[in-house]
Amino acid sequence: MDTVEFLNHNCMDCHDGPNADGGFDIASLGTDLSDSKTMSRWIRVFDRVNDGEMPPKDGGELDPDEADSFLNETSLWLHDFQKAEFDKAGRVRSRRLTNAQLERTLQDLLAVDIPLARLMPEEQRSDGFTGIADHQSISHFQLDSHLTVVDAALDAAVTRVTDAENHFHRDYDARALARARPLSRCRDPEMIDGKAVVWSSTLVFYGRITSTTVKESGWYRITFDASAINKPKEGGVWCSVRTGRCVSGAPLFSWVGAFEAEQQPTTHIYEAWIPAGHMIEIRPGDETLKRARFNGGQVGAGEGGPQNVPGVALHSMTVDRIHPAGSLSVARRNLLGDLNVKIDTKAKRIDLVSDNPLGDMSKQLRRFATRAFRRPVSEIELQPYRQWMRESLESGVSPIDALLASYRAILCSPRFMYFVEPPGPLDDFAIATRLSYLLRGSMPDAVLTKLARDGKLQDPQVIRGQVDRLLEGKYASQFVRDFADQWLDMSQIEFTEPDRKLYRDFDVVVQNAMLDETHQYLEDLIKTNAGADKLIRSDFTFLNSRLARYYEIEGVDGDELRKVKLPSDSPRGGLLSQGSILKVTANGTNTSPVLRGVWVSERILGTPIPPPPESVPAVEPDIRGAKTIREQLQKHLSDVSCNGCHQNIDPPGYALENFDAGGRWRDQYIQVNGGKSRRGLPVDASFVTADGLSFNNFDEYRKIVCDDIRPVARNFAGQLMTYGTGGSIQFADRYELDQIVESTAGDNYGLRSLLYAVVTSPTFLNK
Repeated sequence: MDTVEFLNHNCMDCHDGPNADGGFDIASLGTDLSDSKTMSRWIRVFDRVNDGEMPPKDGGELDPDEADSFLNETSLWLHDFQKAEFDKAGRVRSRRLTNAQLERTLQDLLAVDIPLARLMPEEQRSDGFTGIADHQSISHFQLDSHLTVVDAALDAAVTRVTDAENHFHRDYDARALARARPLSRCRDPEMIDGKAVVWSSTLVFYGRITSTTVKESGWYRITFDASAINKPKEGGVWCSVRTGRCVSGAPLFSWVGAFEAEQQPTTHIYEAWIPAGHMIEIRPGDETLKRARFNGGQVGAGEGGPQNVPGVALHSMTVDRIHPAGSLSVARRNLLGDLNVKIDTKAKRIDLVSDNPLGDMSKQLRRFATRAFRRPVSEIELQPYRQWMRESLESGVSPIDALLASYRAILCSPRFMYFVEPPGPLDDFAIATRLSYLLRGSMPDAVLTKLARDGKLQDPQVIRGQVDRLLEGKYASQFVRDFADQWLDMSQIEFTEPDRKLYRDFDVVVQNAMLDETHQYLEDLIKTNAGADKLIRSDFTFLNSRLARYYEIEGVDGDELRKVKLPSDSPRGGLLSQGSILKVTANGTNTSPVLRGVWVSERILGTPIPPPPESVPAVEPDIRGAKTIREQLQKHLSDVSCNGCHQNIDPPGYALENFDAGGRWRDQYIQVNGGKSRRGLPVDASFVTADGLSFNNFDEYRKIVCDDIRPVARNFAGQLMTYGTGGSIQFADRYELDQIVESTAGDNYGLRSLLYAVVTSPTFLNK
C-alpha cells in the first residue's frame, strides 16, 4: 500500500471535500514537493500519524504494519527530496548579516564603537530569529539604510583617526552634581549636608543631573559614590542609573544599571553610550518604597526631607570618555594599515606620503577587502575596486579620499553583506565565519583567520578548542545575550508594561534583574556543561536582594547578582520559573495558558504549533473573575479541529498559571471590577499531558518533562543550529539532530556537549 492509498483507505471518511474535518481535504494534498505548502502538508500528515494524533481515538485504529510501512515510505520520500534539494542549492540559501551582526562587524573592522543598528529598519523575526535566510529580504529602502550605516561607520573611523590623543575627564563634587541654583524648584538633586540628594518619588526625570550633559556622543565610564538616606528597615535603597535628555519632549531613557545604596557610601562604576545632549539620571527606583509628593511638577529645596521618605545621596562623580573598540593606534591600523600618512588633527585631514600612491594604496585595499570579505580576495574580485580607486585619483580626488571611496564600495558588496557559502562542504574560511558569527556575532578574529588560512578548521577537535576559547571572558556573556534575545524573546521584554495598579512591586530594577538572572543562569549551565534538565528544573538561580525580595526568597543581600541555592519549597529554578520568561509570555495585565503553552511548546519542548483555524475565535480572559480561563477554554478540547494542538499547548500553559503577568507566584487570580482589584478564584494548575500523564501543579509538571529530557535537549540543539546556520530545522535534518542528541547522552545531554556536537555536525559544516 503506497502513501496516497494509505491515506485514502484510512482518512477519506473524515477528510474528503471542502467541508472536511479541520479543513484538510486529502484530494487537494498533491504530490509536488517542490511546492513549499505541499511539503508542509505532507510533513504535518506524517507527524500526526507518527505521534498517534490521527486517526483520533474515536476514529478506529490503524493496522500497525500498514502504519509502519506508510511512515517509512513517507519519511524516505520527504527526506530524499529535501536532501537532493540541499545538494543542488544548499540547505541555507543566500543569508546576509543581521542588523546586529552588521553593526558589530563594522565596529570590529574599523575599530569604532558607535551604535549603528538603530540606523536600520526593524528586521522580520521568524520563530524569534532575525537571521533566517528564507525570511530575509532586501529592498531599495534597506539598501539605502545599509549605505547610511556604512557612511556613518567610515565617518566615525575618520573622526577617530584624526582626533588628537586627548582624554575627556571631569570630576564632580556634590555641589557640581546638585542644581545650579540651590533655591530653585526643578528636578535636579538638592544640596543637603554637603551631598546631592534625590528623594523617592514618582516625579518623572527627578534625579537628572544637568551638569553631566555631554557635548559629544560616545562611550563614557561613570564612577560615583552614593549612600542611602532613611533606608528601609530591611535592605538598602535600590536606585536606577539611566541616561536621556530628561525633558518632556524626549521621554525615553537608556538603561545603564542599578545599585543598592547603603548607610555607608559605596563606589559604583558603569560604562554607557551617551549621545550628545543627554545626561545622567540617578534616583531611587524601587516601587515598594514610600514616595514623596511634590506640587507643580518640580521639587523645591527642603520639600522632601520632612516627608520622611527614602533617598539617595551622591557624594562625588567622575566621568571619563573611553573607547571600547580599541586605542587610537588600533583605529589607525585598521583604517590605514601600513600606509605612511600625515595627520592634521586640527584640520581633520589625512595626507598620504608616498612615491607610489597607487601601489601602496592597492596593498592596503587588498588587506581591507580580505578582512571585510572574511576570506582571501582574488585579483579578479579586487579589480573593480582598484579601478574605482585609480579613476578617483585621476579625477583629482585626494589619495585617502579615493581609498575611502573604495572602502565604501567594498562594504556595499554582496561579499561583505552576505555569507559566502557555496553549496556543499564549507571551506575553512566559511567555517571560521559561521563559527564566529554564532559565538561572537561578528567577523572572525585573528586566531580564527589564521586557523582557516592554515587549513585546520576541518578538524573537529580544533573546532571544539575554538568554542572553548571564544566562550572565555566577555564572549560567553555576549553569546548568551545574543542567543537568548532571539531564542527566548528576551529582546521583547519591554514590549509590555505590567499594570501598576495590579503589579505594584514590579519596576525597572526588577525587570533588568530578571534579564540578568536568565543570562547568568544560561551562561553558568553552558560553562559547567549542566544537563538539559537544568533548563527545566534546578535547586539554584541567580539573584540580588531586590529580585530575591520580589520572588519572596529570604537571606539574599547585596546588589550583585550571584548564584543562590533555593529553599526546598521554592517554585523557582529553571527557565520556566524565571521572571523574564514569565513576563515575555504575558501581556502585562493577565496571563493566557494558550499564549504561554504555545511559547513553551515551541521554544522549550520543540513541539511546533500550527496557527489556529480562522473559524475559531480567540479567548480573552474574563477579568471580572466570573469564569476561570480553564472554563472558557474547555470548548477547544471538545472541538476536533482544536484538540490536536491543544493537547500539546494546554499542559505547559496550565502548569504556569500560578505565575502572574509580572512573574510572581499567586494562589488566586486577581479579580478586577469597577477599577478595583481583589482576590478572585483559586488557580488550578492541574492538567494531563498529551501522553496521558496527570499532574497537579507546576513542580509535578516539571518532573514529567525531566523524566524524558531528550525533547528539551533536542530542541536546544535545534535552536542552536537554526541560530548558527540561518536555516530552520527541516525534515531532512531530523535524523542528524537525533544523532547529535544521542551523542551527548553520556553527558546527561550537557549543554556544552550539545554545542560541541552542533558545531562539528555535517549540517553545521555544510551550506
